[in-house]
Amino acid sequence: MRVHPLIIAITGFLAVSAPAQAACYADYKAKRGNPVQFDYGIVRLSDAACGDRKRAQQEVTQKIAGDGWQLLNVVSIFGEDELAAKKARAGG
Repeated sequence: MRVHPLIIAITGFLAVSAPAQAACYADYKAKRGNPVQFDYGIVRLSDAACGDRKRAQQEVTQKIAGDGWQLLNVVSIFGEDELAAKKARAGG
């Protein structure tokens, strides 16, 4: 089977022109329980939630609800370059 050179060129162009989305994260504050506990945490966001604060809040709410946490606020949305510093502040 012979592959047409134009198909190869288009496929190569699409691979180069569609850069991978860099990972993004949100740090948040949450609470749960009686007595009340507070938490500061970090979660990785989907590509759709990166840069969209409302979507990020919805996504974080869903991710932490399973452990009984209630989102108070998303502090910030940030990239891979800030992750190490934020993790150090988050503790265990």
